[in-house]
Amino acid sequence: MDLFEVLNTPEENRDPYLAEELKNFPYVNGGLFAEKNIEIPNFTPEIKNLLLDEASSNFNWAGISPTIFGAVFESTLNPATRRTGGMHYTSVENIHKVIDPLFLNDLHEEFLQIKNSKKNRKKNLLDFQNKLANLKFFDPACGSGNFLTESFISLRRLENEILKELLGEKILLGEFANPIKVSINQFYGIEINDFAVSVAQTALWIAELQTIQTTQEIIHRDLNFLPLKSYANIFEGNALRMDWKNILPNDINFIFGNPPFVGFTFQTDEQKKDLQNIFPKTKNLDYVCAWYKLTSDFIQGSKIQCAFVSTNSITQGETVPQLWKFLNVNINFAHRTFKWQSESFKKATVHCVILGFANFHREQKIIFDDNKKIFAQNINGYLLDAPNILIVSRNKTLCNVPQMVYGNKPADGGNLILSEEEKNILEKNFPDAKKFIRPLLGAEEFLHNKKRFCLWLVGANPSEIKKIPPIFQRVQLCKEKREQSIATAIRKFAETPTLFAQITQPEGKNFILIPRVSSEKRNYIPINFLTAETKVTDAVQIIPDAEIYHFGILTSSVHMIWTKNFCGRLKSDFRYSKDIVYNNFIWCSPSESQLKKIEQTAQNILDVRKKYPESSLADLYDPILMPKDLRDAHKKNDLAVLEAYGFDKNFSENEIVAELMKLYQNFCGE
Repeated sequence: MDLFEVLNTPEENRDPYLAEELKNFPYVNGGLFAEKNIEIPNFTPEIKNLLLDEASSNFNWAGISPTIFGAVFESTLNPATRRTGGMHYTSVENIHKVIDPLFLNDLHEEFLQIKNSKKNRKKNLLDFQNKLANLKFFDPACGSGNFLTESFISLRRLENEILKELLGEKILLGEFANPIKVSINQFYGIEINDFAVSVAQTALWIAELQTIQTTQEIIHRDLNFLPLKSYANIFEGNALRMDWKNILPNDINFIFGNPPFVGFTFQTDEQKKDLQNIFPKTKNLDYVCAWYKLTSDFIQGSKIQCAFVSTNSITQGETVPQLWKFLNVNINFAHRTFKWQSESFKKATVHCVILGFANFHREQKIIFDDNKKIFAQNINGYLLDAPNILIVSRNKTLCNVPQMVYGNKPADGGNLILSEEEKNILEKNFPDAKKFIRPLLGAEEFLHNKKRFCLWLVGANPSEIKKIPPIFQRVQLCKEKREQSIATAIRKFAETPTLFAQITQPEGKNFILIPRVSSEKRNYIPINFLTAETKVTDAVQIIPDAEIYHFGILTSSVHMIWTKNFCGRLKSDFRYSKDIVYNNFIWCSPSESQLKKIEQTAQNILDVRKKYPESSLADLYDPILMPKDLRDAHKKNDLAVLEAYGFDKNFSENEIVAELMKLYQNFCGE
């Protein structure tokens, strides 16, 4: 505490009788050491050793990356706090995925042009330095300041390059009052966590000190860094409840960052309230969507350019039409789904996208996909080079094809479901029970050949149930479990404990089964025909009355490309949606010969599968293990479907998506 007070006091105001070891410390200022009455923790021998030996005498902090403090801060948070706060701090590599295409690439290119020119070189370099010094940056959810800090460092590096060029022309830097013009005063942030605010301010000051030291080496002159003369504009508060205009200058150039992404399920009541204030009457949006809406409103009529990291959910499924109806911006660059890794010890891995947007169109739009760079005419809300069309949720199919329905929902606490062993014991002891037992498939059982069964007591005579004690006992337990549920809707089903809570599967109809979640690594989502005898859970969706032609279209590359681009995701896995994917899919109008060809190629896929009775669908559709004859059968089916759509067999995935979106647009008259 004595040291903190010294660091916060100008030399001329200090106690003349101050101990020598304290007198030697400089005046820091900046408010960093101004806080009074700080609670001093209890320092154990282990902590003393860690601080004095490990982190001090045996470690050189001079070259530390200031962005590491964000990772350290994240490591101090327990997983629950991090999840509810949507706190995912960022590696330098990932920060550059945002800031490079947003502004840094253009600035580097401009510098190279000036550097390599001869006309008015000195003037142009000085003008460019002034340009850098007048840019202003804002992170509306800045956390520990990693985006601001790395952006500042990048700008100062560029300024140091300018100074090197000026020195190369033997300019006397004495003619400048101060050779450094870029300042942390140009950087603004809002953060709700008070400790993170302090971390952000400190990281910016350290970055300023380090870059000044580099400048000193270039100009061969000492620059007085202390006391601090700059101020880090980091404001504590809830950015979603603040008027940004009250804290920002009128000439902000760039808005960027990594706002908290918290799915609806994990949001606190306060976060849900924030979303309701910004999106009245709209539910189930990710928390990050609020920053998009406020930013979209803020930049109207301006030349401000923006880029945010987000969960990939905002570019998929039902979220896209829900969010984009509120936004009036143009996407100028985007990174498609990738794993966002932080540098913290217990790092959180999230599947993310980056959207770079503004109120105007850039001449050149770019989509980054893995290591590919795609130049686009237009980037829509699905991050496709296609028109700005929104695929809305529908409860009925657009085309004249069989309707898809969700699987049955047991909500039974596991009491109406049997393992193979339980089924065998029950049938052995009570042969009459056999007529009440049906095979039961969810996605796991379907894909991996796992056996599970259920008690299917639709229309069962109560007296027959009572004669089989194990079944009667299971029904009683199902009733109790439903009565204890916190969900009102489930408690209602306690009145009918012999039945699944929701039965959607029509009796007596065969069907095609599609799992609701499937690995994104597969080239095709495995689907299959099943008989009415088999019952399904809500982990799958089914199409009763489907025929072999429907199977051929649904298992084709055309439908897979549609699914891949418009389905939701669980992490990065495909989450097939009845209302978004299936009901909006525009089916082709094949000629009679084309229809027969698709039926033949579809049947051939089923026939090839029969050659591998020991292999599960998960094995057969593993991209590494998929048998050649099955792969060939699918390729023939793909060609037959492409022909029926009138698509060129050499169309790329992007071309197929664009054509399907045109069909959708024409069909819906949008």
